[in-house]
Amino acid sequence: MINKPKYKTARRLGANIFDKTQTQKFAAKEAQRKVEKRPRPKSDFGLQMLEKQKAKMTYGVSERMFAKYVKSILEKAGANSPEKLISILESRLDNVVYRLGWAPTRQASRQMVSHGHIKVNGLKITIPSYAVSIGDKVTIRESSAKKNIFANLAEKLKNQNYPSWLAFDLPKMECKVQGAPKLSSLETNFDTAAVLNFYSR
Repeated sequence: MINKPKYKTARRLGANIFDKTQTQKFAAKEAQRKVEKRPRPKSDFGLQMLEKQKAKMTYGVSERMFAKYVKSILEKAGANSPEKLISILESRLDNVVYRLGWAPTRQASRQMVSHGHIKVNGLKITIPSYAVSIGDKVTIRESSAKKNIFANLAEKLKNQNYPSWLAFDLPKMECKVQGAPKLSSLETNFDTAAVLNFYSR
């Protein structure tokens, strides 16, 4: 898990990589800073590293784990590498919990998973990086459903927008993975091709 001062990190990377930095107040301050401060030119390597940092911080993945993901892709994915990278990152259980709206941030969703509140196919999973597959069912552990972190959850989820690859049954509070995440359906704040090029050197 990555735990650094979020505003400082977001300013350095120049991207809304954390939920708390996706506000109008933060955006206004950043716009003013860019006017007052002349940006320094970056090399191709520097730009690629910046995109890699954005991706890594957005999903809260350690450098070691992120490099492992990318290198495994580069060995076999070929031209479909950008799509595969997004699929791996989006299929992490902590990200699924976040996409479902069960947790307000990815950091909170990681904690939710590691504390044993989430089940996959009826089994308690405590590994945030656990990769869900098509057909998997993700639910909240019965003994955890009454805890404060899930208070009024059904009411909060009434207006939640879900990714097309996740089918959520609100009355049952159950999610079924019905497809694979698609790069074309996401608004990413980083360039996947640049990320892959960084590790291809």
